[in-house]
Amino acid sequence: MATLLLDRAQLEVRSEGDTLALYEGGHRRGTVPIRMIDRCVIQGLQTRLDSGVLLKLAEAGVTTVLFSPRQGRRVATMLGPAHNDAAVRLAQAHRVLDLDWCLAWSRDLILAKLRRQCRAVARWIAARPDARKPLTDAARQIEALLPLVANAADGAVIRGLEGAAARAQFSALAAVLPPALNFTGRNRRPPRDPANVALSLAYTLLHVEAVQACHVAGLDPLLGFHHRPAIGRESLACDLMEPMRPLAETWVWERFRQRELREDHFSDDRGACLLGKAGRATFYAAWQAGVRPARRWLRLAARHLARSLRDEGRAWIESDPDDGEIVLGAS
Repeated sequence: MATLLLDRAQLEVRSEGDTLALYEGGHRRGTVPIRMIDRCVIQGLQTRLDSGVLLKLAEAGVTTVLFSPRQGRRVATMLGPAHNDAAVRLAQAHRVLDLDWCLAWSRDLILAKLRRQCRAVARWIAARPDARKPLTDAARQIEALLPLVANAADGAVIRGLEGAAARAQFSALAAVLPPALNFTGRNRRPPRDPANVALSLAYTLLHVEAVQACHVAGLDPLLGFHHRPAIGRESLACDLMEPMRPLAETWVWERFRQRELREDHFSDDRGACLLGKAGRATFYAAWQAGVRPARRWLRLAARHLARSLRDEGRAWIESDPDDGEIVLGAS
């Protein structure tokens, strides 16, 4: 399965049977079988689609993501058919109100994240022995936080410890990224250097994977346990992607280390760093292969959570012999 990137001006996409036909400047450029696509990313400023394209993608369960052309910000996500088991979502909403359960979830979640951070830094030490001192310091800082998270009795405390671990992780990342990238730590909205642009895009795509994993499992991505529900935030997706962030950070480091992403793929626009078209093509091609372990973990984690909630939620489900049919005006 592949990601279809639509990132050209004057590109038109038409539905033709079980394929998508690509036209540019009125000339047919090729076709793509829909069965071969599992993601469609639209970033072109003037890409045109007919309604049949969106319908075919949705029916096939293809996740379609629309990005702001210049800022690289996710604007909207279109998912396939929804899971129909309301029991899972009822139990999920009930668990959101169970603060003891949420605390235990937060502990397990952030412990998993910190352990992966430690493994990432250990990998960087092996690859960059010349940077051993700052990397070892960062690893020790993260390791020292593990027992504190395990024994934390408050969600706010866990979030504070998580932030301290993130700062140590980014200091380690700064020690192994090329100096020409000018990476000194995390910045965003907008990102101001190439590494932060790549990190933001990787996190965004990882978040989309988490949203889809929730959707397929029948979970509500808005109802999180570590990230509390908030307007405009898919909090459960944020929860699930936390342990995967170190994988995204290592993946970004590898792209710059192998010179697949280079400084000339980026440009500055009044203080905002932008990834150009050639860089985006390189990024998405590499992401398709690199995301597989994280995608598999997210789907298994979402499926396991949904399974644990389903029996609890069935207690609130009524049997409806009319299968949802509503008769208006009936007395």
